[in-house]
Amino acid sequence: MRIMLVDDEPFVLKLLARQLHAAGQQDITACESAFAALERLGGAEPPVDLIFCDLQMPDMDGAEFLRHLADRAYTGSLILVSGESERILRTAEKLAQAHRLRVLGALAKPVEPAQLRRLLAQCTPGGAAPAGLATGGPIEVAEFAAAIAAGELENHYQPKIDLASGRVCGVETLVRWRHPEHGLIFPDRFIALAEENGLIDALTAVVLDAALAQGERWRAAGIDLSIAINVSMANLTSLDFLERAFHSFANSRFPLDGLVFEVTESRLMANPLAALEILTRLRLRNIGLSIDDFGTGHSSLAQLRDVPFNELKLDRSFIHGAAHDGALRAIAEGSTLMARQLGMKSVAEGIEDEDDWEFVRAMGCDQAQGYFIARPMPGDRIPDRISGWTCR
Repeated sequence: MRIMLVDDEPFVLKLLARQLHAAGQQDITACESAFAALERLGGAEPPVDLIFCDLQMPDMDGAEFLRHLADRAYTGSLILVSGESERILRTAEKLAQAHRLRVLGALAKPVEPAQLRRLLAQCTPGGAAPAGLATGGPIEVAEFAAAIAAGELENHYQPKIDLASGRVCGVETLVRWRHPEHGLIFPDRFIALAEENGLIDALTAVVLDAALAQGERWRAAGIDLSIAINVSMANLTSLDFLERAFHSFANSRFPLDGLVFEVTESRLMANPLAALEILTRLRLRNIGLSIDDFGTGHSSLAQLRDVPFNELKLDRSFIHGAAHDGALRAIAEGSTLMARQLGMKSVAEGIEDEDDWEFVRAMGCDQAQGYFIARPMPGDRIPDRISGWTCR
């Protein structure tokens, strides 16, 4: 990899360069200011794969440097390094992500070799996109509408674990677009487009029907799993969505008490009265309601008060790393306790390593999901994954 170090302290540059050499990296450029780094990036050929950036620098601090990287459409990876508090590091990481920079993580000074090696292992030289994630230009509305009609959408399922028993108890349904030319396209490329162009009801209907059919096949094979399906607030603006869902339920043998609708309030309710009616009528059918990504977006305590949710899903941003972060730990433990006192099930997502796993078990969370357990996969692979998890 081609690596660039940006720090105003010469000793720190030398120490980090030595650690990188010990980790097997040789092509390293050191810059004592953000201005010098930007000047070198302008003529860098081949491009820099990875930048280590200090936050506290004179003349141009790390936050401003991030903006300039975004303006230059930097496509490599980024690791933030600082002696500042953990909360400032985390905020800077969020800022970089908001700039759509590929952030591998943040390191506190002095840098620990084990953490350095772990982040280096995540870097993809050449700025390649993660495997399976198709890239390309903007998606046309007509093209996506045709994809829905042509059956090009497919469901993947991520297992959820009951922490008390350790068994696989359910799955979350995650839609993908199997594009005939570009391969697998992830939902971050098309969900907003569907919401903004009146396609979200058709999209959700396809996902729901496929999930119900998959659930029937699992039950026929002796596999009893709950199925969670993401529902956009845009679905809850008219009663047409509800009637469409009831039609799907009537044509399925999958038990409704095994179905959970995960509601992500990424945008404000356009029609609160209609949304409240729809959510209430779903609960009257014994369908579970989960407040997804709790604590982010527009989700708030008011939703817990006003909407009959019976499950609270803790966002991954509050779970991963909470074992070593006091602020995250307080938020996660407080949310779990609140869910328990409200008689709600708590689900932690974003379990990415053993520390996350042990943390959510210790704090008494009900269920967990994340890459440490399993990545999303096609439905026909779930039985083998259940067997593999049982052995593990």
